[in-house]
Amino acid sequence: MGEFDGKVAVVTGSSGIGMGAALKFAREGATVHVCGNDAAHNERAWSKADGLDVTVAEVDVAQPAQLGSWIYDVGSNGGIDIVVNAAAVQTYGTTESTDIGHWNRVIATNLTSCFLTSHFAYPFMKQRGGGAIVHVSSVQGHANQNEVLAYATSKGGIHALTRAQAVDAAKDGIRVNSISPGSVRTPLLEFAAQTVTGEGNPIEEVIEGFGNAHPVGRVGTVEETSELIAFLCSDRAGFCTGGDYLIDGGLTAGIGV
Repeated sequence: MGEFDGKVAVVTGSSGIGMGAALKFAREGATVHVCGNDAAHNERAWSKADGLDVTVAEVDVAQPAQLGSWIYDVGSNGGIDIVVNAAAVQTYGTTESTDIGHWNRVIATNLTSCFLTSHFAYPFMKQRGGGAIVHVSSVQGHANQNEVLAYATSKGGIHALTRAQAVDAAKDGIRVNSISPGSVRTPLLEFAAQTVTGEGNPIEEVIEGFGNAHPVGRVGTVEETSELIAFLCSDRAGFCTGGDYLIDGGLTAGIGV
């Protein structure tokens, strides 16, 4: 018997933290629907999920019509119990250098999609008597480095969205929480490392440096974030709603001096 036997989970983001959570749910008995808009990531997701009850769809979460159609298809053919929003993009820039196109793309993908996925899934979750939503935020929503204006804004917005949704949704038996990871080894972290080293250059030393900034001395793994997400979506977390849960290796606990 798995912890999520009979449950249906919707996960945005077919790589990194999203795919890790999808695999965790499936291995615990859930039917899992994952979406992503990167064909290579989707193909790898299919491969990783071989033998599990996982489907992978090509959906751009920044496009409301695509997202709504996908959620409706899933919900109409089995219901929805769990929503995990992990899709994200990263751009670098300051108030001066960030152009409106990049800003809109980051906010649409990282923040607005969390609202939309919840909005489209909500009626199906009510029909099932409730459920759990987890948004993947970031430590950048608490305190941020230089030149991550759009990304940090999107992740901070998730914290406010989570609280507002939790207050409204409690009456329908739906719990809403977020997690804020530090540096976790994902394609997005590798992209960040590559921007430091330059295209085509080794990134392992940079990733090691990211890890050394955390008191535990390393970056996190998607298996670790998956455990937290699964807990928050389980009956064991029945009294947890409206919270943000740091999983950052102690990064935000210190003052850096």
